[in-house]
Amino acid sequence: MDDPAGMDDEAAEPVEVPYNELSADLLNAVIESFVLREGTDYGEKEFSLEDKVARVAAQLRRGEAKIVFDPESSSVTIVVGHRPN
Repeated sequence: MDDPAGMDDEAAEPVEVPYNELSADLLNAVIESFVLREGTDYGEKEFSLEDKVARVAAQLRRGEAKIVFDPESSSVTIVVGHRPN
């Protein structure tokens, strides 16, 4: 009963994906998907999709957010509020 992946019924841990290892198009698609899915409230002022994407991209560059791949669901999301090391 050897598990070649070494998983032995354990749930696979989410994996952080460095944003700078993604192509510009893929990074933009991941951020757009996150922004559209989250429906984040930006206060009284409305922001365009492009503005929201730019804000999340800036958070990634500053280390305030990270991209995470979940092997269990084969999905990618962005976790905001991450503090840089």
